[in-house]
Amino acid sequence: MTNVLEKITSSPDKYTFDIERLGECKIESPVRRHEFVKDDERIFITENRSFFKRLNEILGREPTFERAGPKPKIFHDPSWTRVGIVTAGGLCPGLNNVIKGLVEILTYDYGVKTIFGIRYGYAGLNPACGYQPIMLNPDVVDTIHEIGGTILGSSRGQQPSDIMVDTLVRMNINILFCIGGDGSLRCAADVADEVKKRGLKISVVGIPKTIDNDLMFVGRSFGFETSVAEAANIIRGAHVEAKGTPGGIGLVKLMGRDSGFIAAYASMSNPVVNFCLVPESPFSLDGPNGLFAALENRFAAGKDHAVIVVAEGAGQELFKDIPDVRDASGNILKKDIGEFLKRAIECHMKSRKIKASVKYFDPSYTIRSCPAKGTDAIRCYMLARNAVHAAMAGRTNCVVGNLGEAFALVPIRLATIERQKIRTDREMWRSVMDATGQEFYFGGKERGANGPGGLDFDAP
Repeated sequence: MTNVLEKITSSPDKYTFDIERLGECKIESPVRRHEFVKDDERIFITENRSFFKRLNEILGREPTFERAGPKPKIFHDPSWTRVGIVTAGGLCPGLNNVIKGLVEILTYDYGVKTIFGIRYGYAGLNPACGYQPIMLNPDVVDTIHEIGGTILGSSRGQQPSDIMVDTLVRMNINILFCIGGDGSLRCAADVADEVKKRGLKISVVGIPKTIDNDLMFVGRSFGFETSVAEAANIIRGAHVEAKGTPGGIGLVKLMGRDSGFIAAYASMSNPVVNFCLVPESPFSLDGPNGLFAALENRFAAGKDHAVIVVAEGAGQELFKDIPDVRDASGNILKKDIGEFLKRAIECHMKSRKIKASVKYFDPSYTIRSCPAKGTDAIRCYMLARNAVHAAMAGRTNCVVGNLGEAFALVPIRLATIERQKIRTDREMWRSVMDATGQEFYFGGKERGANGPGGLDFDAP
């Protein structure tokens, strides 16, 4: 949180807690049988008391976000409202649930008749790409929550903001919903800025979609719980495979480019995992505190198998002299740590004449493409509901966050100020250490010894 605090306090005008508004709300809301939310209802931005107190001292006011929900008066006239919905970035459980929620709330609560589904991400707002929108209504989206992915398709990469706004103007769209992660939401902010520069009355509202759970100030993002549940099933299979052969090692690579939340939570939810490796905690292969020694220590202690869970962004420091490659969104593509570890472990064990058989699992695309389940599906619908209420009330350049039991409106620039990461000095990571017991193998059996490559429990 230190970097976040410095950024906010050094540029308070850029990183404001207030939501941009298109103008005064003068139209009576058609929403019925709802408890309306007043404009001055606020929610504390964090439960971190020291962070909250420090911000309060520096800024001279309590750092709070506007509470999300239906307003008694709205800005956009439903009779004239035309909506665009775009899904951008990688797939994630729950995308169709959000689309369904947006369409149904727009239709049933506000009576909006024209809803465009923009095809294949922001490319669908660039005529040069040639993708035609589809018309959405409750019948079209009736059962889409039962399938994974997005009926609109998706793509990575940003399109020119001026061209996208030209398209919105040409289609008479006055509300654009952007469902995406940090890169996609930054693109949405660029669109909102271009809209503002032109003096247009178009609301741009985001719904946070990041399977890695790495956005700031929005609480747990949709798709994360489903991903953890699905990953636990894969881990269970890796454990069975590892137990089924002498010296069996089940190796599972999970999503997590820069944040290892899925790997950490999946390891805790199915504590047959013996080693959890995440980007936030660098590790080495060789030496007395390396992964090879840790595996040898486990087998030397009489264990006949091991299960390793590694996040896709972990161990990138092990790749020497390999140039970086970026995807269409500008993200650095991670080197394949899973295949790398599989080969490295097999070679090491063979050189040490230790019987070992590595069973490698990479379920990333299987997990990303499954439908949302349980409370995750409910979160999708509630995020969609509150996004619609915000947009109809003329809010813009914001994203809906789920903070505890409440929903809040968060400026996009704050949600994307930097990636949320695991704090290895906090209780959650301590719980991973206890669930896996890996610190007993890294650096020997002394409790509290540094973990992989020095799992420093005092590190920021």
